[in-house]
Amino acid sequence: MSKVVLITGGSSGIGKSVGEFLSEKGYIVYGTSRNPKNYTSSTFKIIALDVTKTETITTAIKEVVAAEGRLDVLINNAGVGITGPIEEIPEAEIKANFETNFFGPINVIKAVLPQMRKQQSGLIINITSIAGYMGLPYRGIYSASKGALEIITEAFRMEIKDFNIEMTNIAPGDFATNIASGRFHAPIQENSPYKKPYGNTLKLMDAHVDEGKDPLLMAKAVYKVINTKKPNVHYKVGEFMQKFSIVLKRILPDKVYEKMLLNHYKL
Repeated sequence: MSKVVLITGGSSGIGKSVGEFLSEKGYIVYGTSRNPKNYTSSTFKIIALDVTKTETITTAIKEVVAAEGRLDVLINNAGVGITGPIEEIPEAEIKANFETNFFGPINVIKAVLPQMRKQQSGLIINITSIAGYMGLPYRGIYSASKGALEIITEAFRMEIKDFNIEMTNIAPGDFATNIASGRFHAPIQENSPYKKPYGNTLKLMDAHVDEGKDPLLMAKAVYKVINTKKPNVHYKVGEFMQKFSIVLKRILPDKVYEKMLLNHYKL
């Protein structure tokens, strides 16, 4: 029997690549978008869901379960980027980022758990970020929101272990997607003490995304995890040095690692 998969943020980028790949492998895939009418050419169905609005989460899950009778895999992929000096990012934008990247996934998990518990089976994959393993300059809010999702998954896993429900994180590095165009950029202010370093770092970040890996690699990683009986707690997908940077953070003294990041961003 084909597994039923729900992917938040499934209309573009990594979510779309994962959805198309899983569809080709015979899975029944539902992607989500805040505006599904804008996406009609997908190889899988796109339904309405905004992770910041709990009523849309409930409606979407009811729609999938009503149509298929079950929900086997949730892929929490919806997320937004944010850049800027922490001092200059408006509080409302910081809260909005956490609403999408942290509270949103939690609310989707809460909404699918009763159905998965009823089935006595299920898999939840949270798409986080390698950036969530370290505080990156001018990406501090993004690092914090993704890092929070990484940590809460560790707690969730232990709380749901008795229900035969698995949960894991997959942390991508830089992939060639449209995330840069959709993220909040704190404006580079002429009179800002951060004008030069932030401006240079922003150019470097955008270049990394443009030169990023093919999202198909993430799709294959997700497929492999779905077909793993007992998934690990954390997975990382990306360039070798991006993944190795997490290892270095564990073994290097804090200030040495900080210096390495400063050199990387030319700060």
